[in-house]
Amino acid sequence: MALVDEDSAQVRFPPPLIVFGCLMLGLGLGELLDLPHIDSALLRPAGFVIGAVGAAIIGSGILGFVRAGNNPEPWKRDTAFVTSGLYRFTRNPMYLGMVLVQLGIACAALSIGGLLSVPVAMLLVDRFVIAREERHLRATFGDEYRAYCERVRRWI
Repeated sequence: MALVDEDSAQVRFPPPLIVFGCLMLGLGLGELLDLPHIDSALLRPAGFVIGAVGAAIIGSGILGFVRAGNNPEPWKRDTAFVTSGLYRFTRNPMYLGMVLVQLGIACAALSIGGLLSVPVAMLLVDRFVIAREERHLRATFGDEYRAYCERVRRWI
């Protein structure tokens, strides 16, 4: 059995792995290069809040997929695309949530390297995951998906 469904967006790298990998690389390089930690009494608690909000957004996105009878894994076949819940405001709430969790952890760690890893993860997810998904969804759902893209932003 193939790991990637033939009739899917053909995403090869799981988005959580991309985001987590970027975070670990950023935190590790920050320590390796002896970058200074951010000196802020508010950043650590803000990081916990940002991370919790991100986790809630991920959960809401997954719930939207499950309710629609769709599979949240981007390497699986799409049976529907979701336009309700948080999908009214962003086409990619799960990825937005992942990046917010990443940002929250970087803030809680007071890490410049971690913070610098956030736009890198966003770029990689955008180019290697979202671009493939959107091509596939346009081909699968046609004008309905194109109209949705005109109404709703990719990230926020």
